[in-house]
Amino acid sequence: MDENLLDIGEDVAEKLGDAIIGWDVKNGDLTMRARRADILKVIKLLRDDPTCRFSCFIDLCGVDYPEREERFEVVYHLLSLHQNTRIRVKVTTDAQTPVPSIVDLFTGANWFEREAFDMYGILFADHPDLRRILTDYGFDGHPLRKDFPLTGHVEVRYSDDEKRVVYEPVKLTQEFRDFDYLSPWEGGHYELPGDEKADEKADEKAKG
Repeated sequence: MDENLLDIGEDVAEKLGDAIIGWDVKNGDLTMRARRADILKVIKLLRDDPTCRFSCFIDLCGVDYPEREERFEVVYHLLSLHQNTRIRVKVTTDAQTPVPSIVDLFTGANWFEREAFDMYGILFADHPDLRRILTDYGFDGHPLRKDFPLTGHVEVRYSDDEKRVVYEPVKLTQEFRDFDYLSPWEGGHYELPGDEKADEKADEKAKG
C-alpha cells in the first residue's frame, strides 16, 4: 500500500509542480501540502486525472495553531475508489486571507466550509452562502479557536419574565463551585464496605 501511495505522491507532485509545497507518506496516509492560491488546481487534478480519480469528497476541516504566522490549516480528505485509497491535502491561511472555495468542484463541501468559517473564522472566497451553520445568530467569536474562552462569552437561558430566550454574560455561581469531597474522584477519606478486611490483613501482616 505504501508503495502505491508513494507512486501517487510522486506522480501528483510532478504534474502540479510549484502548486505542491511538499508531501509525505506516514502511517499509511498520503498527505500533500499545497499553496493556498492553487488549491482549486490541486483538487481538480486529483478529481479528474485518470491515474488519480479522487472523485469522492470525504471531509474538510480546520485546525488552529495560534503560534504560527498563518495560524489555520484547512485540511481536505478525498477518496479514490479507483485507487482504493485516500489522500489528505493541506493549505494554510490566517484570519484575514480567504481560501478559494471548492464548492464548484465538490458541492458537498458547502456546509463543511461553512462549519470551518463558523468554528474557526476561516474565510472562503467565492463561497455561495458563507454564514454560520452551528452557532446562533449574533454569536460572538469562533468556538474552536485555541484562544476562545472555555466558558464562552455569554450564557443562554429562558426568561419566564420576558417569555423569551435571553443572553447574559457568563457567571460562575459560587454555590456550584463548593464541593463536599465525598465523591470518589475527589479523593474521599471515608470507609467503603470491605475496607475493614484490608485493615485486618494489614494488622495480621504487621504482627506476623
